[in-house]
Amino acid sequence: MERAGRAARRPTISDVAAAAGVSRAAVSKVLRDAYGVSDDMRARVQRAIQELEYRPSTAARALRGTTSTIGVMLPLFRTTFVDDILAGAVEELESSSYQLILAPVDSAHASGRRALEALSDRQVDGIIAHSPLVEPGWLEGFAERTPLVELGRHDPSTRYDTVVGDDVRGAELVMGHLLALGHRRILHVTHHDPDLAHLARTPPALRRAAYEKAMTNAGLAEHIEVLETSFDDHRAAQALRGALQAGSRPTAVFAGNDDAAFGVLRTLAEVGARYGLDPRTVSVCGYDDTRMASHPLIDLTSVSQGGAAMGRLATRLLLERIGGREQPRHEVIQPHLVVRSSTRAVLPIT
Repeated sequence: MERAGRAARRPTISDVAAAAGVSRAAVSKVLRDAYGVSDDMRARVQRAIQELEYRPSTAARALRGTTSTIGVMLPLFRTTFVDDILAGAVEELESSSYQLILAPVDSAHASGRRALEALSDRQVDGIIAHSPLVEPGWLEGFAERTPLVELGRHDPSTRYDTVVGDDVRGAELVMGHLLALGHRRILHVTHHDPDLAHLARTPPALRRAAYEKAMTNAGLAEHIEVLETSFDDHRAAQALRGALQAGSRPTAVFAGNDDAAFGVLRTLAEVGARYGLDPRTVSVCGYDDTRMASHPLIDLTSVSQGGAAMGRLATRLLLERIGGREQPRHEVIQPHLVVRSSTRAVLPIT
C-alpha cells in the first residue's frame, strides 16, 4: 500500500529529506551542488533521490531562485580553444544536476552586456563569461546579484572570480625558443579588434607586448613585424599572403593562437615557394595547444594553457560561488611550451 500511495503522487523534497534523515535545506544544498556539503550527506541524499525517483520541479526551483542551470557566454570566434573550454565545463558538471545554457556573442563583443542580462533573465544560477568590453564597474554590480566567473580578464575584482592564463609568460616561452633557434626575422600574428584596441591587458595585447619586448631586448627592434588579423585560419592565411606579396620574408612566425597558426601553415604550403620561402624551413609556433596541434601531419609547436582545465576550474569556482562563497579568487594558469617539429633552427644565409 505504501508503494502504491507513493507512486500515486510525485515525490517531494520533503520525502527525500525524510528518507535521507536530513533537513530540506540539506537536500537543497546537495541539489545545488553547494560548497561545503560532506561526502556522507551527499551520498545519503543521492541514494534517497534514486530510491524515490525524485525529479526537482524546474518551475519550483525558479521560484526559489535556483534552476540548476549555468550560463556560458563565449565569443563566437569559432576557435578550437573555445571548444576545449566548453568540454572542460561539461566534464566538471557530469556528476552534478546542472545544465549549461550557451550564449555566444559576435567577435566584436558588441552584445556582451545584452548576453549577460539575457542569461540572468533566464534565472541561471551563475555565469561563466568572456566579456572584455564590459566595464568593470558594471560587472561588479552585475556580480552582486548573479554569481560570475570571468575568463581572460586580468581584473582585481572583489565581486567576481577570474581565470586567466599567464599570457606574458607564454609569449616569453615562444620568443625564447625561437631566438634560441637563431631566428631574427620573427613575425607575430595577432588578433585585431577595433573595439578592444584601447585595452592593454587583453590576452592578445599582452602577448604582442611580450613579443615586442623580447625582440627589442634581443637587439632586433628593426625586425619587429606584427600582422593584425583575426584569430581564425582563413583570415590569418589571407593576411600572411598579403604580407608576403608586400615583401615580408620571415624565418619564423609566432601566431597568437593555433587557428591563426594553421592559416599560416596553409599559406606557406600554398604560396611560400613563390616568394622564396620553403615551408619546411620556416618555423611556426601557435598558442593554446589545441587538439589539432598534435596531429602528426601538423605537429605544431604551441603554448599549452589547458583549455579544458581552464573550463573545469572556472566551473568549479562558479559552483563554489553558487554555494555561498563570497571571497573572490583570481586564478592564473601557468603555461608551458610543447615543442614539435614545426619549429627548427634557422638555416644559415647563403
